[in-house]
Amino acid sequence: MAEGKPVLYVIACGGRPAGDLPAFVERLQADGWTVCVIATPSATKFVDAERLSTLTGYPVRHDYKRPEEPDVLPVADAMAVVPATFNTTNKWAQGISDTLALGLLNEALGLGLPIVAVPWPNHALAKHPAFPNSVARLKEWGVRVILDWDRLPAPNSGAPGAVSFPWDDLYKAVHAIREDFDSSSS
Repeated sequence: MAEGKPVLYVIACGGRPAGDLPAFVERLQADGWTVCVIATPSATKFVDAERLSTLTGYPVRHDYKRPEEPDVLPVADAMAVVPATFNTTNKWAQGISDTLALGLLNEALGLGLPIVAVPWPNHALAKHPAFPNSVARLKEWGVRVILDWDRLPAPNSGAPGAVSFPWDDLYKAVHAIREDFDSSSS
């Protein structure tokens, strides 16, 4: 915990919903979270890193640091993957850690941290045979997955496709984690 508040790492992947993170971060902070944002390399095209850094008070990290360098982020108590792209979902389910985001997610699984993920591929990618298996594997490992197959965007739908992202469902899931922290610390 940082300053008496639980720390939530928001792992941003390369999808349009990542551009809407500032409003979500503010909502989480109002709920009592210390929020840090970690972006995949592809997410850096979508997130406003400067704005997120100003909101959170921490830099948006996207790459590994050298082992001897101090970490600029507090230790995570929980994680949310917003959005979990096709690529990240499948790599994570295979234990691949070729980005900082995936490395942190794989470590979080090993540490038993609460994790909420919102897989958000387009309809065509969601039909790829590997994707449902990856989602099922993550669920088996205890990841809370928010996925409404009917709400997924069409390929190349752009900003209109991002409108159906389940922000409220994600907030409720993260809020439930926060309530668990509150009840365990009292």
